[in-house]
Amino acid sequence: MSFTRRDKYFEEYLTPRSANGLGDILATKLTPDISGIYRDDLLEHLGRRPEKPDVQAVFLSHAHADHANYISFLHKDIPIFCGETCKYILEAVEEQTQRNIESEVLNYKKRPVYKSEYRNPPIERTFHTFRTGDKIKIDSFEIEPKHNDHSVPGSYSFIIHTAEGPIIYTGDLRTHGKHAHMTDDFIKAASEEKPIALITEGTRVETGKTNESEEKVYHTSKKELKENKKLSIVDFNFKDVDRFTTFYQIAKDLGKKLVINFKHACYLERYHKDKKLKTPDSRDKNILLFKPKRLTGTYIDEDYQDWYIKKRLNYSNIITAEEITKKPDEYIVVLNFWYFNQLVDLKPYRGKYIHSLSEPFNEEMEISYDRMLNWINLYKMNFIQSHCSGHISGFDLFQMIKTIKPKMIYPVHTEHPEMFKKLKTKTHLVEEGKTYKI
Repeated sequence: MSFTRRDKYFEEYLTPRSANGLGDILATKLTPDISGIYRDDLLEHLGRRPEKPDVQAVFLSHAHADHANYISFLHKDIPIFCGETCKYILEAVEEQTQRNIESEVLNYKKRPVYKSEYRNPPIERTFHTFRTGDKIKIDSFEIEPKHNDHSVPGSYSFIIHTAEGPIIYTGDLRTHGKHAHMTDDFIKAASEEKPIALITEGTRVETGKTNESEEKVYHTSKKELKENKKLSIVDFNFKDVDRFTTFYQIAKDLGKKLVINFKHACYLERYHKDKKLKTPDSRDKNILLFKPKRLTGTYIDEDYQDWYIKKRLNYSNIITAEEITKKPDEYIVVLNFWYFNQLVDLKPYRGKYIHSLSEPFNEEMEISYDRMLNWINLYKMNFIQSHCSGHISGFDLFQMIKTIKPKMIYPVHTEHPEMFKKLKTKTHLVEEGKTYKI
């Protein structure tokens, strides 16, 4: 999914119509019109006949929305291969997300969905999971997943063994995270293969050498929160286990409780299933679950209609805004921008807000960023930016490519593919709609 392209045509209340199948998606070129990959029901909406899939598998590198969400459109007979942890995250997303045409990754309902059929179970996709060390055979190809470090756990690069030689796909990765050794493992394995081609991300190809690290986020944030005698608010992507671990540890170190919401609990309980992540579950003694203000009387209680909330209302570690305001210095509240209206209940006057996310990179984000600052200013909060990226810097990226030494480079997932021309390696600037043979 290209967020930039999607934002050109759609926003929160103007979305692709499920009643039009793939019509809106293809018309705005959010996905290419490739034969033999799409769902029968979505093609029928376009007045087209179902097409037998001629793609034998899709390999998903990690669970971020731009990589995973458009699996929603794929034919049910195309199997998906992903890491075990990646699958857990997809399950957590599904539990808390309202079904729509762009969020049917694990399963889908045939369109149109008639009222009489709505309670019918969805059509499940076939998922196969793997870990580093596994090798998957697809006809004459052998795909070897290699773990890497990214801002979401269960992220992988791929070594694709072909009759002509190995092809490497980096996925999204970084070399400055807490688990940089995972990326080092991948780079070492990739360089030993002497690949004929490297398909690489380049999200931050224009950046030079940086000193960013998760450790720096920890020390900066801890210092700020230690000095705070008012309420502390932090915002970060809860798919980022390293960032959660950072603020969880800060809360423990400072003798505070980390307050998360019900959606965060969905993730934490899935992470806890993966023993390698060593994360607490949502009922850990250092974690509290924030229960939003509830409407009473004859009003419909919209906040509690969702099943993922209802099934957790009996947890013993639930806390309300009213309780938090009595002793605000005892809590660190994880509050995402889309729930900032809850600041009205939390009353964080002259407290601290740590923004542990990337700064805005498109117009829509800038509008939201301005709104965020309006809320911060409304409560005279002290704003602190403390973040390290999930993507490799341009300097480290070029070092990685020089180590791997591919014969050819295909830059993808980048706004500046031309910058790869600085390298001596033969570089193909990928054009939309064009097919490339290696």
